[in-house]
Amino acid sequence: QNKNTRQMSSDTVKDLIPSQENNVATENKDAHIGNNGGTEILSKNQRKKLLRHQKWEEERNLRKQKRKEKRQKRSLERKTQGEEGGEFVAGRKRLRKEVKPSSPLRLVIDCSFDNLMMFKDVRKLHKQIQRCYAVNRRAVHPVQFYLTSLGGQLKQNMDKTDEGWVNWKDITVKAEAYHEVVAKEQLVYLTSDSPNVLTELDDTKAYVIGGLVDHNHHKGITFERAQELGIDHAQLPLNSFVKMNSRKVLAVNHVFEIMLVYLEKRDWQEAFFTVLPLRKGATPLGQEGTATEEKEEEEDSDRDSDTAETVIQNTQDQQEKGQGGQDTLQLKEAPKEQTAA
Repeated sequence: QNKNTRQMSSDTVKDLIPSQENNVATENKDAHIGNNGGTEILSKNQRKKLLRHQKWEEERNLRKQKRKEKRQKRSLERKTQGEEGGEFVAGRKRLRKEVKPSSPLRLVIDCSFDNLMMFKDVRKLHKQIQRCYAVNRRAVHPVQFYLTSLGGQLKQNMDKTDEGWVNWKDITVKAEAYHEVVAKEQLVYLTSDSPNVLTELDDTKAYVIGGLVDHNHHKGITFERAQELGIDHAQLPLNSFVKMNSRKVLAVNHVFEIMLVYLEKRDWQEAFFTVLPLRKGATPLGQEGTATEEKEEEEDSDRDSDTAETVIQNTQDQQEKGQGGQDTLQLKEAPKEQTAA
């Protein structure tokens, strides 16, 4: 009997040992090795943080799997949307698949002035072209966008700083001149020296914007070229709708955007005030105007140019992101007897 009692006691001790070891392990979970190599007892908040961290680590693979499934779902949605030929809007971006211009109207940037510009001005023209491409891709009524006479410094800069431009969609890029790409009878050169004021857009026409940043060094050159080629020319009706405190100069991309907004709104005044930078201090002008205003505008127009010109503003004046301090395209005012209807 004593022998059996001793055997039971021994077994009981063995059973208790694992239990004690488990208790020690549990207690160790609440311990932390300090900087001095010793163990420190964790506070209640510290234990909670430690448990949250342990739970976070344990669920790492689960979170990774959920992210993967979410990406696959988005990819499937985009693929399905693309096959249906529609648009998929994510945040501020509008993604399109081979968007075809909804307007037959053509806008052409004439890049034949490369040899007349300094390289720093060529870079600025490149930025304006990038902006034109971006706004056309997102426009309600995108136009047929043409770049003609592309070569020289401009193409070199595009190849060097923006290699992806070769993958641009919905744009026609030609090394030939615009009058070799489009029939002359369909061309209208937008130049502020023209006596003609543009009141309506003709969808059968191709409107040409001179891609020249010259700081008034080649004043009137676009008008002269239009006359030499015997093609139509006109200016935007800026002075019939807008009075500005600053010089009447617009960036090449401003002119491009104004045309796009007009196609959507069919209202010149709304198009001007949607696009014009706030720093210009533009205010609506009655179509009849006043003698004083007309005199001031005539004096201002004598100092303006019809080409893309850089306007370097102070930092505090740069209120329009991506467009402050860009080269500008000026539109000279029309004679008083030719105001827009």
